[in-house]
Amino acid sequence: MLKLKFQRLHKTLVESLDVYCINIIQSLFGEAVIGVRHLTELGNVNDAKQQSNNLLILLHTSKHPQAFIRLYLAINEEPELQWMIKMIDNINGHTLIAQQYSEPTGE
Repeated sequence: MLKLKFQRLHKTLVESLDVYCINIIQSLFGEAVIGVRHLTELGNVNDAKQQSNNLLILLHTSKHPQAFIRLYLAINEEPELQWMIKMIDNINGHTLIAQQYSEPTGE
């Protein structure tokens, strides 16, 4: 469910994580969510928003079972990002699922 929440908030996250992205990357590396190769690749990106975008894409393609739990916890460690935690928490899972599976009827 967290993965879907992060996907829904992708644009907001990319625009807001930029200043904190390096701390989050370091935390995810420390938790073995990302490896040395990814740490190096992300570190070589000079644009902070692109770095945030690349990190989120990496996590969406990751097979790590707790990637988004660890991302959530890393964001939660940043006092200035508590508003983001509230935003993530306030996305209703049932609403999210309904939005993903509702299709226009064409009527």
